[in-house]
This record gives sequence, C-alpha cells and structure tokens, in this order.
Amino acid sequence: MNTPSAFSFAQRTACLKPSAIREILKVTGSPDVISFAGGLPAPELFPIEATARAGQSLLAEDGPASLQYDITEGYLPLREWVSAHLAETVGLRVAPDQILITNGSQQGLDLISKVFLDPGDVVLVENPAYLGALQAFQAYEAVPVGLESDEHGLRPEALRAFLETSARKPKFLYLIPNFQNPTGRTTPAARRAEIVAIAAHFGLPVIEDDPYGRLRFSGEDVPALGTFPDARHWLYLGTSSKIMTPGLRVAWLVAPDREVYEKLVAAKQAADLHTSAFTQRLVWRYVREPGVVTEHVAKLCSVYGHRRDVMLDALARHLPAGCTWTKPDGGLFLWVTLPESIDTLELLKAAAREKVAFVPGAPFWVDSPVKNTMRLNFSNATEARIEEGIARLGAVIRAAL
Repeated sequence: MNTPSAFSFAQRTACLKPSAIREILKVTGSPDVISFAGGLPAPELFPIEATARAGQSLLAEDGPASLQYDITEGYLPLREWVSAHLAETVGLRVAPDQILITNGSQQGLDLISKVFLDPGDVVLVENPAYLGALQAFQAYEAVPVGLESDEHGLRPEALRAFLETSARKPKFLYLIPNFQNPTGRTTPAARRAEIVAIAAHFGLPVIEDDPYGRLRFSGEDVPALGTFPDARHWLYLGTSSKIMTPGLRVAWLVAPDREVYEKLVAAKQAADLHTSAFTQRLVWRYVREPGVVTEHVAKLCSVYGHRRDVMLDALARHLPAGCTWTKPDGGLFLWVTLPESIDTLELLKAAAREKVAFVPGAPFWVDSPVKNTMRLNFSNATEARIEEGIARLGAVIRAAL
C-alpha cells in the first residue's frame, strides 16, 4: 500500500514532459537495433588519447586548482580561447568577460529561460524546432509559437507578419541557423541579414544556437547572426560537444549586454555555482594545442560527410516514390517527409520489430504536428549499418503503404 505523498508540486511541473527522443532511446539501445534516433557523435572518433594526455598533464601540473571550486563565469584561459575561436570561425568579436561557460548548451537554454521568461510569454521558433529548446521554454511556462520555414530555414516574411499583427510582443526569437535540428537546413547569409534587420526594427532579441556549425561537409561557412550590421540584441550559444566530446558538458553562452550577462551569472550561481573546474581545464588543455581542433574537426567532417552521402544514396534506392528528404551541407541530421497517409509514430512500432529506429517528426512541430515526418541521424552508424538500416526502413514504409 502506497502512503499518500506529502509533497505538493509546483504548477510549472505540469509543463515538464519527458523528451520523446529520450524515451525512444530507452527502447532502442539494444546492440542489434540499428538506430538513427539519437543525435549522437561517433564514439570511435572521440579523441581519447589526446584527452587522456590532457588529463594527465592537468592533474600533474594543476591538480589542486582543477579539483577545487571555481568562479561562476568560467575558467579565464578557456574563455579567452572561446573568444579567439569565435572570431576565427563565425566572425564574432566578443571579449572573454562576455562569455559564460555552461554545463552544455542545454544549460544555456535553461538559464536564458530562467532569466527572461514569465508564465504565458511568447517565444518565436522555427517550425519544426529543436525539441530540447521547446522543453526548456515550456518548463518556465512560456508559449512557443512556430513560424513557417522552408528549405532555407525561417521565412522572414512569416516573422514580419507575426510581429506586425500580434497583440503580444514575444520575448525573443530562437534559431539554429546552421544544420538545424531536426531538419539539417542552413539559413543563407542574405536571409540571415533580413531576419536580423526585421528583429532589430521591432526590438526583438535573437538567440542563436550553434552546436553544429563547425561540422560542414560542403558549401561555405556563414557568419553568425550577431555579425550582421543590423544586429542589436542577441545571444549566442556554442559547445565543445561536437568538436571534442559531449560527455564533458562544456559549452559557452555569449552575452554582449552587461546587464544580461550579470543576470545569467546570478542564475547559474543558483543552479550549480559553476561548471566543473576539472572539465573546463581539461577542454582548455586539449584545444590549446596548435592545430588539434582543426585536425580533429577535419576528420569528423570527412567521416560524417561520407556517412551522409551513404545515407542519401540509400534513401534514393530504398524509399518508395512519394518520399522526400533534405540534403544537409553538414551537422548530424536529415529530415524525411513520407506520403501523408503514414503516421511515423505508428511506423516506429513496425520499424522496431525490424530492429531499426528513427525519431518521429511530430514532437518537433509546434501547434500542428506533421505526422508523416521523421528525423534520421547519420553520424553514429557505420556505413554498413546505414545501408542495412535504410533498407529495413524502406521495406517498413513500403509495407505501410
């Protein structure tokens, strides 16, 4: 017999729902399942030896400090490296004291939500949108509004139309302009400039999340939103998870506005005091070696780019007529649209019986779920497993039709 609980939950817990992706991963973790579900980097490419060397030298030379409490803002040499890295890769010119080190980009989203969002606040997002961001915003009882997007990301005219007609001013616009999760799409420079100009005209802050930007296989890099001439009020999120390892949970949040930065620091102090002193110093010792990041990212792009090509080729050969998919220039994902008669939530059950997994698209959609969509990850499976898994998936789709 269960004793009635004396705990009384806060009203906001009604907004806390488990991630659809995490729930799927629980049932697809068996080694005999070919999974395209998780957004996982390839573990065989983790720089284990280099990380081990960095860890050994860290403990030998700076052990006490690496195991001690640290300042909330983050390890200064790491923030200095991030400052230089952003200038080199995305064109952002920011000082180390405008950079906050976080426990993964997801904590950055939580801190932003904690600092800016009140119950009922409107947040603008692409549609479909990153599920982790939607979770973060909804945890603080905000209302995400999905704006129409196309093969180049958010449509500027949809943003302008909302801002011109809405009775309520949104708190901010959230975008992943590079190899977006879940679609893999990239917003080109001209459209970025237009979006930034519209946001500036209406005084709308813009949050740029850039976890995948260094993983480009084709095409040319595009500058960060904050670099465009009309950029006014913006924040930028980046991470070491995709260029080193995700398990260290070292990321960064850039806030040029001093008042905003101080509020974010106070929010982080209340959450965890600081990101691990050990992992921050470990990442810094890894990235400070000349050429190590450039060489590792080049290796990742070579392998992931080939796996993307293998998946695109397999989709063309195994999926039936009426199916379409994105062709990303980088990142970890591509997005598949099936004939309208198919509900991918139901399709996943049949796919699981054939030992292949994907993420149904419905949870990524805001307001009106599009049930005949799915997200596929190409970075975590070998070429052979990609070929076999897409063949199985094609057979399941044909049977459903």
